[in-house]
Amino acid sequence: MISISVTALVFGVVFLAELPDKTALAGLVLGTRYRASYVFAGVAAAFLLHVVLAVAAGSVLTLLPQQLVAAVTGVLFLGGAAVLLFKKGDDEEEVRKPKDQSFWKVSGAGFMLILVAEFGDLTQIMTANLAARYDDPFSVGLGAVLALWAVAGLGIVGGKALMKRVPLKLITQIAAVLMLGLGAWSLWEAVTA
Repeated sequence: MISISVTALVFGVVFLAELPDKTALAGLVLGTRYRASYVFAGVAAAFLLHVVLAVAAGSVLTLLPQQLVAAVTGVLFLGGAAVLLFKKGDDEEEVRKPKDQSFWKVSGAGFMLILVAEFGDLTQIMTANLAARYDDPFSVGLGAVLALWAVAGLGIVGGKALMKRVPLKLITQIAAVLMLGLGAWSLWEAVTA
């Protein structure tokens, strides 16, 4: 059974953390050069693979003592918040144009770009932490993949317009505050358990 509250929480945290990431900009670049549906298909498949790997890793963590898991996830959330608050802006990466506009070439380029760029990324680590914290792999996985797909869709279709209206720094700060809260909460649970 899927928990709507866990799914919504994971969606919000992952969405805000991924929005200022370089992959949203890469999706924007790919979306301006190629057919958006082809780009999204490749990007969505890569994000789905990342979420499955992250949830599997987080599910393994549930086998450890709960107090240890809460302490480790708390520290990792605080570290993630620090990364968001103190990272420098990423430059747009150059995206090579496939020789043709076929579905397989374009979606393959999007898939490979996200697969490589997101492996071990902050949101993948956060998803593993959330899977360990809530011990609800389906709800966490659903929230994370929907958030990543939403960011990819925004990046591909309307990222440029969004970034003109909402400052990237504000989005990053909101994501960092949410992660600080989750980190403090996890550490509190580790200490009081």
